[in-house]
Amino acid sequence: MLEAITPRVAWAFIFVSGALEIAFAAAMQASQGFTRPLPAALAFASGGLSVYLMSLTLATIPLGTAYAVWAGVGAVGTAALGIWWLGEAASPARLLCIALVVAGIVGLQLLEN
Repeated sequence: MLEAITPRVAWAFIFVSGALEIAFAAAMQASQGFTRPLPAALAFASGGLSVYLMSLTLATIPLGTAYAVWAGVGAVGTAALGIWWLGEAASPARLLCIALVVAGIVGLQLLEN
């Protein structure tokens, strides 16, 4: 386990763990209720690694900020994946809401530096 990480590394870990949340969601959907072994295994692996990497940041970044950014990156990425890959609706109102989450993520990161 890392003893201390710099703020820059902590932020990188949060964004990587957010990307792993996107992989987790995609694998979970592909697993069809965890009935397909490979996607199910990928879901467990990416979800576990995501939580582990995010936990490493908590000695450097406050819990509320870290969790909000982590969840926001995962939510925005998963929504974008649904729009581009699965053909989900991309209405102006939905895109505006996604943009507001992105603005919140950017704002939280700027306030922590």
